Amino acid sequence: MVDADQTFVIVGGGLAGAKAAETLREEGFRGRVILVCDERDRPYERPALSKGCLTGKDERDSVFVHEPSWYARHHIELHLGQPAVALDREAHTVRLGDGTVLKYDKLLLATGAEPRRLDVPGTDLVGVHHLRRLAHADRLRQVLTALGRDNGHLVIAGGGWIGLEVAAAARGYGAEVTVVEAQPTPLHDVLGPELGQVFTELHGDHGVRFHFGARLTSISGQDGVVLAAHTDDGEEHPAHDVLAAVGAAPRTALAEAAGLALVDREHGGGIAVDASLRTSDPDIHAAGDVAAAHHPLLDTRLRVEHWANARGGGPAAARAMLGRMVRYDRVPYFFSDQYDIGLEYSGYAPPGTYDQVVIRGDAGRRQFIAFWLSEGRVLAGMNVNVWDVTDQIQRLIRHGEPVDADALADPSVPLESLGA
Repeated sequence: MVDADQTFVIVGGGLAGAKAAETLREEGFRGRVILVCDERDRPYERPALSKGCLTGKDERDSVFVHEPSWYARHHIELHLGQPAVALDREAHTVRLGDGTVLKYDKLLLATGAEPRRLDVPGTDLVGVHHLRRLAHADRLRQVLTALGRDNGHLVIAGGGWIGLEVAAAARGYGAEVTVVEAQPTPLHDVLGPELGQVFTELHGDHGVRFHFGARLTSISGQDGVVLAAHTDDGEEHPAHDVLAAVGAAPRTALAEAAGLALVDREHGGGIAVDASLRTSDPDIHAAGDVAAAHHPLLDTRLRVEHWANARGGGPAAARAMLGRMVRYDRVPYFFSDQYDIGLEYSGYAPPGTYDQVVIRGDAGRRQFIAFWLSEGRVLAGMNVNVWDVTDQIQRLIRHGEPVDADALADPSVPLESLGA
């Protein structure tokens, strides 16, 4: 048991940090737990920001990880609205923006990620938006409501998950939507061209216009208001608002200034951690979007920016901080909701790693499971409007041995019977 006079500091007020604090108490840690949040809101979950909160289906308060009184009841010291600005590894201290200095015995960095910015003229206009924080979602919902009411145009730079989920929400309000994407399909780097086309058709059926093979070069406006977005092929797209959805960058400044080992951007960026989520400093761990962990199952270093990684990584890091044996090898997982489809994706199959895509079900009706294979081994699976199969898909991924592709594609063959 860790002594009660020790102090564990968690920097980062997202899901990973909040679940780490919760786990420390569940595991019996009796010392001080200090949770540092640079936002004024208490810790919340981010998926709903581009889903239920944005569409209005979910109440705003549903995003919070814990009710307000939970922190006091569990003796978690919250520092809201205070960024950590300096880390002194030798002194074991973290300095906050207001000058407060916190002494730690163990430290968890769960600083997350921040939206990548468009490096083009016009991004200072009022109608240019990002979506990462609760305040962003609050503002964007008002924008989409107004665009729908006034038949306004939204241009989205980026055809990834955030871009597509916002596109679906915007169409639900009645706004006109154009998605500008440099690749030949949306989600091209995640799903490849085969499945990317499914989402092209899905959004096309709901009135979204795609402009593929192009990038934004400027945003023009008048009196501070957006009027149009321009692409590198000379096209002009009418716009009243623009959403930059071009990815996120891990927030590594604190770790970098302190000399912790990092992963370069070319390989995904982030703070380098081992399978127990420990950094190059044995008293510092990292979890969530910022952590680039060695994944024992996949035998690669991986940084995952999804909800499940924060939810699982925070508790894993907390246990490792307590000296427990931790081997963080969860299969990467995420989910998305767009219009009348819901999907879950498990695994890891970036471009160039797979040689076959197998479809089980009817992709045309958008009720199917897709599998990405390499030499017959299942690397990843995505179920679209097919439910309660995640465990079976992840079992096939963990199995790591070739399976019969014809049987995999045949809905009459139970998934449980494959890879046994």
